[in-house]
This record gives sequence, structure tokens and C-alpha cells, in this order.
Amino acid sequence: MPASASHRRVLITGGAGFIGSHLSRALLARGDRVTVLDDFSTGRLGNIDDLAADADFSLVRGNVCDEPLVNGLAGESDIIFHLAAAVGVQLVVEDALTTIETNVMGTGSVLKAASEHGVQVMLASTSEVYGKCVKLPAAEDDDVLLGASRNSRWSYAASKLVDEFLALAYHRQRGLPVVVFRLFNTVGPRQSGRYGMVIPRFVGAALAGEPLPVHGDGGQSRSFLHVHDAIAGMLALAECPDAIGEVFNVGSSEEVTVGEVAERVLAGVGRTGAANPIAYIPYDEAYAPGFEDIRRRVADTSKLRKFTGWEPQRSLDDILSDVIADLRADQSQRQRQP
Repeated sequence: MPASASHRRVLITGGAGFIGSHLSRALLARGDRVTVLDDFSTGRLGNIDDLAADADFSLVRGNVCDEPLVNGLAGESDIIFHLAAAVGVQLVVEDALTTIETNVMGTGSVLKAASEHGVQVMLASTSEVYGKCVKLPAAEDDDVLLGASRNSRWSYAASKLVDEFLALAYHRQRGLPVVVFRLFNTVGPRQSGRYGMVIPRFVGAALAGEPLPVHGDGGQSRSFLHVHDAIAGMLALAECPDAIGEVFNVGSSEEVTVGEVAERVLAGVGRTGAANPIAYIPYDEAYAPGFEDIRRRVADTSKLRKFTGWEPQRSLDDILSDVIADLRADQSQRQRQP
């Protein structure tokens, strides 16, 4: 997808999800034609319903594991952003079977169709593939360390790692143009807290006047990236010929503990000094007995910068401000409804 490309036919699997809806808007804004494939298992019509009036936008309701459907859509596309996946720690722990089947079979369906039609694939992976993080900040060629297979918590990471192996195998053996990008804790407006996403869950609780549910002791750290910066990184990679056949981190190096995030959310919504503002919940109670969390996770994005010149433009404060404003607006809208 060269830098001068415009009016490309773009297929986004999982395009009704949080990231997919932002990607759809960015592509439409630059003149591309966008087709979204989504079964709405985790995506929401509300994320994209305002796009229906755009002549360059179309929605297909269907499952990414439906090979004939995916093949037909791939044949009408110039590039595929494959975002469809079973996501969220809560969902992964509760339904590992769906997680594995959706991620592995869905990706296989997309790669097979893309290979048949010679269509470039931008494959969304995840920082979860690093597992317990052997080295920090995590770089693309670092070793990975996952936990035991009896712990379903690791099924998501394992399935996405298989996705990466599949994509790179299609590239090496069949010449399929593939770029793999690993997203690190991407956050922003329209993200749901239903599946364990920590910042919208905290903001929702804070706006409702409820204790913020911090799992564990709150000392675990993460690096959060604004969705607009994530989209910019994805589009930069799609326009970089040298990125074909490579794996890239797309994330932030601004490391912060989950406990500090909770405190900053409380300050952001004006609940500083509130009684019992944070509820610390043991992992065994929040998820399942034997649940293993990752103590630290932070991205090394030097490879992405080297290939594209990309840099994140927004801080964690920007992220929190945007999420708080978005959820406040949503809350006000619900209150106005009869």
C-alpha cells in the first residue's frame, strides 16, 4: 500500500470494534472505500452507525471463520486489516475454547483468502504474546515465556502467537505480503470496559460514584497508547514497503502502575478524597483460581520508529481526559433518554 495510495478498497475484519471503528473513520477521511466485516460478538453497531450514510462505507454481518464469505470479500479488496479476535482477559478466562477457535481459525480464513487473491494483510497481534516478559522493554525478537497450558489465561497469547506464525509462514512460503503489529494496551473513546479493559472500567466506576476495582495490589505496570496514535502507526506500516514480512510493536514507553492509573482517574473526575475510592480485588476472586498476571509490560518501539518515523503524540493524561469526556457524554445521553 504505497504512500500515494488513495481510494483503496479496504476490508476491516472486526471493524465494528473499538479500534476498527477508529480505523474506519481514518481510512474514510483520506478517501478509501471501507468494508467492515463483524459478527458483533464484541463489536457494537453504535461504534459505526454514523458511517452508514457514507457512500464509501459498507457493513457485512458475518463471522471471520466463514471461509466462502471472507474469500468473496478478499477478492474485492486491495488490503485487509485483520482485527477480528476474541479479546479481553475476562472473556479469555471464561471461554478459552471460543478464544482459540476464533483467533486461529479466523486468521487462517483471512490468510487463505488473501493468498488466493494476492491481497496485503495487516495482522493485529498483541503484547500478550510476550507472556511473562523475559526482558523489558519488550522488543520484537525477544524470547517469549508463557505459563502452563492448564491455565486458560494464556490461551489468548498462545492463539495470537500461532496467528503470527501462520502469517509469516504464508509470507515466506507463498509470498503473501503481510505485516504483523503487536498492540500494547490501546485506549480511547468508544472503548468498552465489559471485557476487562482497565481504563474505561475505572472511569465508568468513578463517574458512577463506585469504588474503582483494582485487581491484585495495583503495583502491576503497563504502558497505555491512545487509539489515535495506534491508528497512525498502523497506517504508517501499511504504507511502508520495507515493513512486509516484519513484526512491529505499536505502543507507548510511558510506564505506569495500575494503582496510579486509578488515582489519576479519581483526580480526573473530581473524586479526590472520596471515602473508600478503590477496591482491591484478589486475582482468584476477579478471574479464576491460579490466575497469573504480568507484573510489568512496556514496549520497545524503536523498530517502528526506524521504519516509519512514527512517534506517539498523546500522553496518558490525554488518554484519560478523552475517555472521561467520552463516558461523561455517553452517561448524559442515557440520562436524557425517556
